[in-house]
Amino acid sequence: MVASPLILASGSAVRATLMRNAGLAFTVQDSRVDEDAVKQNFAGGDADALACRLAEEKALAVSRAEAGSLVVGADQILSCDGARFDKPRDMAEARANLQRFRARTHILHSGVVLALDGEIVWRHSAQAHLTMREFSDGFLDWYLDKLGEKVRTSVGCYQLEGPGIQLFDKIEGDYFTILGLPMLPLLGELRRRQVVQ
Repeated sequence: MVASPLILASGSAVRATLMRNAGLAFTVQDSRVDEDAVKQNFAGGDADALACRLAEEKALAVSRAEAGSLVVGADQILSCDGARFDKPRDMAEARANLQRFRARTHILHSGVVLALDGEIVWRHSAQAHLTMREFSDGFLDWYLDKLGEKVRTSVGCYQLEGPGIQLFDKIEGDYFTILGLPMLPLLGELRRRQVVQ
């Protein structure tokens, strides 16, 4: 079986790096999906389903124009105490979000799908539970000063591979799920489809 060309329907540098580091051959096409519109039109409060819906919309937007290509779509939602959070719009919102997450467990809901010829052919969702420690306002000031605008690039205002790891007491979940692309299930499905060995 000849493998279909693989496309990542995302502008996320992190997702592209994860796939590249895994040895996958693919191209990148940003789907340009209006995520806010998808969220506003989403019926129901299930964050896992919303993460998958966003991933589906991204994959389908590219797949409809790329016949014969297998398109990867992925997205992530953060929930804490029943509320959903987006990437912070500014530093004040980043501070407020981190204060809200402090000494609590939040959930990262990651969805990944594959689309082929304008149809979703596979989907997977996964969760990671992350518990922030009771850090001081002084530590928060240091953290925000050290990272600056970088905190606005992720929904949780952290990157675990940097100083963000200092925010946490406990992490339960797959590293790739935390980064927004559950790689092991994706690779398993790509092997099943003989896209990779």
